[in-house]
Amino acid sequence: MRVWLLSAGLALMCMAQGAAAGTVLIVGDSISAAFGLDTREGWVALLEKRLKNEGFDAKVVNASISGDTSAGGQARLPALLAEHKPELVVLELGGNDGLRGHLPTQLQQNLASMIDKSRAAGAKVLLLGMRLPPNYGKRYNEAFAKVYENLATEKQVPLVPFFLEGVGGVPELMQADGIHPGQGAQARLLENAWPQLKPLL
Repeated sequence: MRVWLLSAGLALMCMAQGAAAGTVLIVGDSISAAFGLDTREGWVALLEKRLKNEGFDAKVVNASISGDTSAGGQARLPALLAEHKPELVVLELGGNDGLRGHLPTQLQQNLASMIDKSRAAGAKVLLLGMRLPPNYGKRYNEAFAKVYENLATEKQVPLVPFFLEGVGGVPELMQADGIHPGQGAQARLLENAWPQLKPLL
């Protein structure tokens, strides 16, 4: 009897551990793809280490591609959801849309579609917001920033208002191109995302 109870207890523990395990899917652009760096130095790799250190039984899949836009991410997402069945989807897209002058309304539609598809697949969603350099003009910059605020309100999705807070515009934390965060910025990027990301795990 005691052996049976022990076996049943171990089985329940394994089931509980399996239920706690999940996949965090990062769908982003060069910032999350660690452009110009060893990928082991990027914020996504640092996230994976933190999850392990804090006892989260989660797998991190980095599906970020340098140069990707919200349209590209939207096109790739269904296959990623089907393959990885994530518990959490982190969307880090829009920077390239802005740099290319794409309509903010189209960016919002694309991200909204990605949020809806992720939730339909049973995943929670975290949105990482972006901002543009001032040379793109006040009107366009404000409309661009408003996209993320609108989505957070309309879709009731957690938002990091500016993922590059404390990094963008700081020369010593950026690479020579002034666009991509350097190695020294990666820990700060993780700290920017972590307070919103952790409760979703």
